[in-house]
Amino acid sequence: MTTFDDRESAFEAKFAHDEEMIFKAEARANKKLGLWAAEKLGKTGDDAEAYAREVIVSDFEEAGHEDVVRKVTGDLSSVTADEVRAKRAELLAQAKKEIMTEV
Repeated sequence: MTTFDDRESAFEAKFAHDEEMIFKAEARANKKLGLWAAEKLGKTGDDAEAYAREVIVSDFEEAGHEDVVRKVTGDLSSVTADEVRAKRAELLAQAKKEIMTEV
């Protein structure tokens, strides 16, 4: 194998790893958002966990995170879409930090 092939393989492996980390951070942020929303809805324990899973699954409806924002704002009448986006951004930063310390 040539040096070029080695470099190409390394870049492909790094890309795959980075994409996996992004996916994990997004899923973790969505779970945290779901738990935050569940608390606002008065859900606890298994109900809160189940709601958080619903939020995670809602992210698979379309590309981006607007499907998650719609889900949460639709369920919470007390918050705006901008508030949910801001909370999600905050939680995504936390999730990324957590994942980086785990690796």
